[in-house]
Amino acid sequence: MSAARPLTVLRTVAALAALPLLLTACGYGSDAEDDALQAEVAADAKKLSASEVKIGYFPNLTHATALVGVQEGLLQKELGGTTIKASTFNAGPSEIEALNAGSIDIGWIGPSPSINGYTKSGGKNLRIISGSASGGVKLVVNPATIKTLDDLKGKKIATPQLGNTQDVAFLHWIAERGWKVDAQSGKGDVSVVRTENKITPDAYKSGSVDGAWVPEPTASKLVADGAKVLLDESDIWPDRKFVITNIIVSQTFLEEHPDVVEAVLRGSVKTNAWINAHPDEAKASANKALEKLSGKALPDEVLDPAWESITFLDDPLASTLDAQAAHAVSAGLLEKPDLKGIYDLEPLNKVLKAEGEPAVHDAGLGVS
Repeated sequence: MSAARPLTVLRTVAALAALPLLLTACGYGSDAEDDALQAEVAADAKKLSASEVKIGYFPNLTHATALVGVQEGLLQKELGGTTIKASTFNAGPSEIEALNAGSIDIGWIGPSPSINGYTKSGGKNLRIISGSASGGVKLVVNPATIKTLDDLKGKKIATPQLGNTQDVAFLHWIAERGWKVDAQSGKGDVSVVRTENKITPDAYKSGSVDGAWVPEPTASKLVADGAKVLLDESDIWPDRKFVITNIIVSQTFLEEHPDVVEAVLRGSVKTNAWINAHPDEAKASANKALEKLSGKALPDEVLDPAWESITFLDDPLASTLDAQAAHAVSAGLLEKPDLKGIYDLEPLNKVLKAEGEPAVHDAGLGVS
């Protein structure tokens, strides 16, 4: 994948009203459910500057830092007597709306809704304060009709939603091959069919689509139904890394409760370290959390390959968010957004230094 063009003085999309539909996240679960796992708080635990911190995330494996961090009490441990109130979301716009409304303070979310939320507010509503996960996106196809990448021409390929993170990636990949597709309609050399993740497996089984460029666990669900992985998106990024989930915070909450934000980040860093040191236990923990939230655990044939394709890390991989914004611009879905100030990594770097880990960088898009 080619490097992104430098982002200069930029403007938001011409039709801001359409942005919530254009740049969204993807995942399973219900809209804004306040039934996420709650951690127990010791009676004598000392509160920080806020008595409660409201966090949001998706019931999705790419949000496993939050799933495992809450499930195992690793986030609550760092917060002491400050309690976690957790909500789960099905899509990026609803989580951004919750952040803007004060219904959540901190959220795990994808790059496109982060860009959308930041630019739509004129840079006033959120900061990205950490990375969380990389990878976990695949192009899977019907092996009976598609055997090579060239065979995609003329076929119907699903993405989760117009302008969402995977939709932008697929449109950019198509353009890199010299093929033409109208971004809005999805019509062209390849038919891009916007389909919700939860119904994509049925669309594939019915023959309505020939494949999909989708995140996990949807990709592995399709493979379990007979599809074949034709391309792992990680293979087209430098060092096989690109941001799929980062952590955002309300600017107001960051200013008023920096100690709480730092505690959540400390919990996130320690959760990622535990996940990477105990991958099998962490996978089981994430699946247990998903079962509690959705009522159904993922079967091993879906869980195992999905988990294997995701990397959990603290680095926000800022240059790849910059690249994804540029890809949305080149696809005609976004005018160049001014992303200067979208990152504040000082709290994270403070935590990383205390843990003996190297600092991470904001690709020139930080507040300082």
